[in-house]
Amino acid sequence: MGSIDFTAAARRLGMLSAVGVVVLGAAYAVTLAAGLSSLRSPQQPIGDPFFPILEILIILSAPLMVALMVSVHAWAQPEAKAYSLAALVFMSLLAVVTCGVHFVILTVGRQIGSAGLPWFSLLFSFTWPSVPYALDILAWDLFFGLSMLLAAPVFRGDRLRTSIRLLTIVSGVLALGGLSGALVGDMQLRMIGVVGYAGVFPFVAVLLTMLFWHSKPAVTV
Repeated sequence: MGSIDFTAAARRLGMLSAVGVVVLGAAYAVTLAAGLSSLRSPQQPIGDPFFPILEILIILSAPLMVALMVSVHAWAQPEAKAYSLAALVFMSLLAVVTCGVHFVILTVGRQIGSAGLPWFSLLFSFTWPSVPYALDILAWDLFFGLSMLLAAPVFRGDRLRTSIRLLTIVSGVLALGGLSGALVGDMQLRMIGVVGYAGVFPFVAVLLTMLFWHSKPAVTV
């Protein structure tokens, strides 16, 4: 059972946002695979129509992740709400930064991409090193990783909660591990973080759907 803040609305929001995260994550994986298969060389960037679809999916996913963490905070017991609130704050930071980055790339970047500006790749591309790439790493590897690790203490008790706690720890540790790519300038190492938020986190969302489904909402008077 959740806390007294876990109302029927919070339960519904949690299940819908968790399902949305899983569905959009699957759509992202399929689109990414299609985009990569269309390349003649691994060194080529993913082009249209796959690249804008990927950007839109990220922009749509981030608010759902915040909504999911709102429900986690509502579900958390009073003694764990400090952790869930901190996790919500860091997930919100992720959403603000990554939505800003990808919206700018999708709009401004695409419109001036053909202008041949010498500083274009530094400010409007995901070619390392660049400002957008660094900000996206900050969002997904640092803010997401901290959000997951702070959310982990919220889930204690039965087997389902223990599974969620363990997977959030794994997801968070892997995400933070992806920071090593930026620190040493090797983006292959960043794939460690990608496994954490693109590979492990969808399973966290699935388990959260199950948790919310089995949690009885508080009765409001």
